[in-house]
Amino acid sequence: MRKRTWLAILMALAMGSAPRGFAAEGQAQEGPDVKAARDTLVRAYRIGPGDLLEIKVFELDQLDQTVRVSEDGSITLPLVGRVPVEGLTQEGVVQKLTGLLQAKYVKNPQVTIFIKEYKSQQVAVIGAVEKPGSFELVGRKNLLQIISQAGGFTDQATDEIFILRSRADGGDETITIDLRDLLVNGNQQLNIPIEPNDVINVPVDREVRVFVMGRVNQPGAMTFKISEGVTLLQAVAQAGGLAEGAKQTAVVITRKERDGTEHKIKINLKDVISGKKKDIPLKEGDVVFVPESFW
Repeated sequence: MRKRTWLAILMALAMGSAPRGFAAEGQAQEGPDVKAARDTLVRAYRIGPGDLLEIKVFELDQLDQTVRVSEDGSITLPLVGRVPVEGLTQEGVVQKLTGLLQAKYVKNPQVTIFIKEYKSQQVAVIGAVEKPGSFELVGRKNLLQIISQAGGFTDQATDEIFILRSRADGGDETITIDLRDLLVNGNQQLNIPIEPNDVINVPVDREVRVFVMGRVNQPGAMTFKISEGVTLLQAVAQAGGLAEGAKQTAVVITRKERDGTEHKIKINLKDVISGKKKDIPLKEGDVVFVPESFW
């Protein structure tokens, strides 16, 4: 997949249209998976300083307040006083206020919370995007919206990206996203909500070179994407195939390891072509030599 394809889809989303099977955010035809993702984001959002909360308590009008979370992560309400809420979800604040009111004032209080304004938080995008860096995460944003803020993918982007996320228990997790499935197949479940402090890593799909020499039609250096991989048969095919007089039973791969040592791998190419033996994955810098048969 190439940059033009990704950019076209991102532009379509920004303009309110999308490829078949990929409904843009806000469109009436979007599938239930999109709504589920949004609902999940609202439930998972953790409140912090700067958020504006609208609080209502049934039959307790003095507690109907619109309050902003202070820098120390708390809110102040009549009857209950100062209440720390930083790091809690919307439901977590509901449960906390319910418990405080129930302990002293109201039996089975009915508390509702609505987040009217979201605080500004940071998310980092690194790797093969046009504008890597940190971006403000204001409100609800999904993966493609953040990638769009980062200018979209470059030509060097792989088809698989990783989201590094801190869990509530202090540990870390890595979420793997198949971009081909997301952008081409329109799998909206992969367009996940982005959380504060996420790190979106778009690995660079660098090129590797192998060399095919000897009795092939177009000997020389062959270039491949590292994510695609390259095998012996693929390299020979890209070199124009075997030339007349090639000795298929005595092909040699010369490989240099990281420590500088060099070793040779002898291959009977006939067995590989016939399927008797598995094709050989090549590594960067491998030299494939196809000798000439003299009889």
